[in-house]
Amino acid sequence: PSAADRNAQACFLNCCLTLACANQIIFCNLLQAYAKFAGAPLIVNTINNSWSSPKADVPVLISEDIVISQPAKILNFLRKQRYNADYELSAKQGADTLAYIALLEEKLLPALLHTFWVEAENYCSVTKPWFASRIPFPLSLYLPGKMSREALNRILLTRGGPPLYSLTEVEAQIYRDAKECLNLLSKRLGTSQFFFGNTPTTLDAFVFGFLAPVYKVCFPRVQLQEHLKELTNLCRFCDDILTCYFKLTVTDG
Repeated sequence: PSAADRNAQACFLNCCLTLACANQIIFCNLLQAYAKFAGAPLIVNTINNSWSSPKADVPVLISEDIVISQPAKILNFLRKQRYNADYELSAKQGADTLAYIALLEEKLLPALLHTFWVEAENYCSVTKPWFASRIPFPLSLYLPGKMSREALNRILLTRGGPPLYSLTEVEAQIYRDAKECLNLLSKRLGTSQFFFGNTPTTLDAFVFGFLAPVYKVCFPRVQLQEHLKELTNLCRFCDDILTCYFKLTVTDG
């Protein structure tokens, strides 16, 4: 391989054990998708304990003696190695990409945190057992509950306050916002294969990273999932990426 290829060979240390682990799921998904879109030769190393990662955080990219955490820095590193999924985008499309990423983080992320970590049935029957089974004892008795409280605190910190005085009002608003976000994404995608035509870009990686967890996980309370599945073009978008880039059939979990 060329020097650039050798420099870009790396491992994502992919785990969901930190307090912001819903973010880690999203970031690991979107970074792996971006690497596949850009043709970066990465080796993915899935770990169950983020403390075994070089910076006690995930995702992490390791390239020779370089250790890079934080998704934005990882994306910048890959682009500097000439693995850039956005070469053909115009300045306007680049600006649109930033705007839609901000929309995802503001409008969709709180509902994802709530779906995984705050909604009681989902947390008790899916999220807590899954993560507890991957955390060493006795931390498995403590950390899932702490993650849940951290997720709720983050939601209330960023979305609580006047005129939303109760948790019920906050919950209703974040799901309204999330559904509006999904509707906007669906309208923007239209009948295209990807958001800017026939070639996936950074925006496609971000949208996939945010949508794939809620699309594929089987929850008992599926308010957001049900709305997503009504938007058939977004479902087709996820299925196409899973099939073409992750080699999964649409029925795989």
